[in-house]
Amino acid sequence: MKNRLLKSPFAPVYGAGLLSLLFLLAAAALSWRETGPRREMIEASRLMVQAENAVRNCRALKGIAVDPGTDLNATGLIGLGTSSITTSLGSLGAKRTTANPNFAGLLVDLFREAGLRHGDTIAVGASSSFPALIIATLSAARISELRVLMISSLGASEWGANNPEFSWLDMEACLQATGVLDVGSVAAAVGGEEDVGRDMSPEGRDALRARILESGVPLLEKPDLAADVATRLLIYERAAAGRPVRAFVNIGGSWANIGTNAEVLKLEPGLLRDVFVPPAGERGVLQALAARGVPVIHLLNVRGLCERYGLPWDPRPLPKPGEGELYRRVAARGGAFVLAAAIYLLSVFLIAAIVVRRRRPPEPPRPARFS
Repeated sequence: MKNRLLKSPFAPVYGAGLLSLLFLLAAAALSWRETGPRREMIEASRLMVQAENAVRNCRALKGIAVDPGTDLNATGLIGLGTSSITTSLGSLGAKRTTANPNFAGLLVDLFREAGLRHGDTIAVGASSSFPALIIATLSAARISELRVLMISSLGASEWGANNPEFSWLDMEACLQATGVLDVGSVAAAVGGEEDVGRDMSPEGRDALRARILESGVPLLEKPDLAADVATRLLIYERAAAGRPVRAFVNIGGSWANIGTNAEVLKLEPGLLRDVFVPPAGERGVLQALAARGVPVIHLLNVRGLCERYGLPWDPRPLPKPGEGELYRRVAARGGAFVLAAAIYLLSVFLIAAIVVRRRRPPEPPRPARFS
């Protein structure tokens, strides 16, 4: 029976089918295996779940109810449609999308792609428009063992951390008090137009300014862009205490972080390889650090982030840590997967060569020669 199968003209086909099955099984195993990088991604996502739970509980203790009509996954991270500290329009779907805990896993992967190592220092420019992305960044940094220097802007677009009774500094204090995340802002600004809240109501500006002073965090108040950027860079440098800043994470569209040059709108979300650097009077912290060769992770354009890295848009319910296309893509980049694919393709090529040889008609006998 065995010899009959080997001699069969279909033997290469059977071999190719078996080889394909083995490759698919190996690929599935490699995709779901919790390798070191994937394990850290999942740990960061789990930590983000804990942080979201802590924020939701703190919010409940303050008597601020979650609106089930807008915060469909009851995260506690979705703000108001409008308020005295709202700076601009915002997408409700985008805000809900960023509450996916696997954004923390994405940040771990981006940190690794940027070449960061345990113990490195990163600077973060955080707009309160995306509190979930701030939490994702801090969760990923904690698991990646990175030192975070964060400057916050408290004004927020619609549905962000724009509740005057529960701004980002309140969320930050909650996370520190519960011990889930221990990173606090090294400085803060009112945010919004010209970084001093010109697009907010006067009572909103005053409330945020008072909240910053109450927290003891240094208050930034420089409506001149070049001076604001220079001050922020100096704060990062002093807080780094002699250590180099190895990456900059921009969260949202803060005036001081992205600047005023329209070219910034063309930046692809995620890890940036090439950044146009405008004149000093138009550049933000993002471009200023990019000009120094510092890698930039740009967390804006949430839909673009989802499309580029394989995360779902506005999911209900939220995916569990480790679920989704993001993790399959990361596994597919692994060396073991590439090796398995190379062996598979080489084997298929050899089988094809055997099939061609078997189908080649036999050469006609040569006529005998007589001398």
